[in-house]
Amino acid sequence: MTTAEKLELMEMIWADLSQDETNFASPPWHEQVLREREAAMREGREVPIDWETAKRKLRDLRA
Repeated sequence: MTTAEKLELMEMIWADLSQDETNFASPPWHEQVLREREAAMREGREVPIDWETAKRKLRDLRA
């Protein structure tokens, strides 16, 4: 399969899996992490970035 075909297949699988949110159970630690991150945002210790910047930063880590 080409990369494009693989990505298309992944998108189709994700679209199918994400139709029913009851299929996904968050792990117990997830709520605590979310609370900590929300508190960090409120307190100004974290600043949101746009998706394009986030992708660029992630790609830079791989380089």
